[in-house]
Amino acid sequence: MTPEKIELVQGTWARVAPNADQVAVLFYDRLFEIAPEVKPLFKGDMQEQGKKLMQMLSLAVNGLPKLEALVPAVQDMGVRHLDYRVKPEHYDSVGAALLWTLEQGLGEDYTPEVRQAWTETYVTLATVMKDAAAAAAA
Repeated sequence: MTPEKIELVQGTWARVAPNADQVAVLFYDRLFEIAPEVKPLFKGDMQEQGKKLMQMLSLAVNGLPKLEALVPAVQDMGVRHLDYRVKPEHYDSVGAALLWTLEQGLGEDYTPEVRQAWTETYVTLATVMKDAAAAAAA
């Protein structure tokens, strides 16, 4: 990722993150709307799940400048998601819900450049997670 894309992701995240609780609710509402088959995978307190999601996203966004140092944690997360019965195709729904949530939170500041930077970020991290899960399952 280019420094410019990292800056876009970090700058837009800084605008969305202060509303973490609402962002998490928006995200999960959208995820369950577009992929109702994943709802049964979430068995715990959704407010707590939302906090974990926002913490993970903050960690990832803040770690983008040193992506190589972030990769082991992302790989571990991908392997842990096997225990939650997450399938590779679920990552597409999560990405779509994330991008939609960001669009809602940023409004007119959700430019094509911002969308591209976030898409690249998500695809990069999701690919690392899926690859680690596939290797662990093999």
